[in-house]
Amino acid sequence: MRRYFVKEVFVSLQGEGAHAGRAAVFCRFAGCNLWTGREADRDRAVCQFCDTQFVGTDGPGGGAFTRAELVSAICAAWEAGGGPVRDGKAQHAMVVLTGGEPLLQVEGDLVDGLRDAGFYVALETNGSLPLPCEFDWVTVSPKSGAKLVVRRGDELKLVVPQLWPYDLPPTEFRRYSVQPMAVPDPQRSAANLLAAIEWVRSHPSWYLGVQLHKMLGLP
Repeated sequence: MRRYFVKEVFVSLQGEGAHAGRAAVFCRFAGCNLWTGREADRDRAVCQFCDTQFVGTDGPGGGAFTRAELVSAICAAWEAGGGPVRDGKAQHAMVVLTGGEPLLQVEGDLVDGLRDAGFYVALETNGSLPLPCEFDWVTVSPKSGAKLVVRRGDELKLVVPQLWPYDLPPTEFRRYSVQPMAVPDPQRSAANLLAAIEWVRSHPSWYLGVQLHKMLGLP
């Protein structure tokens, strides 16, 4: 029987992109194809700036789940977080499938199960793996040095300066944003923010991406 390996399941507010400020259940899948998640391997990784903990299944709400178990865990998290449930279905609920890289594990059966449970299913992916099915919302955040396979979707988010729009192949997204990379050096972080602001000022179809959840001290 297939099992999904999940680092954590929790309720918070979506902090980035077009759905910023919306309550959601976040399901963070373990594993990534661009970095092992271990510091000893960071210098050899394709993606070297990630600050997310996605190794193992020991986070809050994490574990190894069958499809039915994972859908139930996500529903339970939504209800425990104060989300409305009626007739066994989550109401006005969004689940964000993230990682690591969720497409190492996510497939159509899980998405169908979440939809049957009342969820609007959003995906956050690095775009290096093909989509296995349709999602309600797809956010792609490409990484420098990785092939961009998913070139169409709802939202493209670039973390700058590791990757700029002019480095990309042709894409078709409903929304484009640049998000400044946060680094330990405050001066470099400030320079990244200034560069991102300058980009959106000179390219008004782009948005400035911010991490609202971090500003609010939320997970």
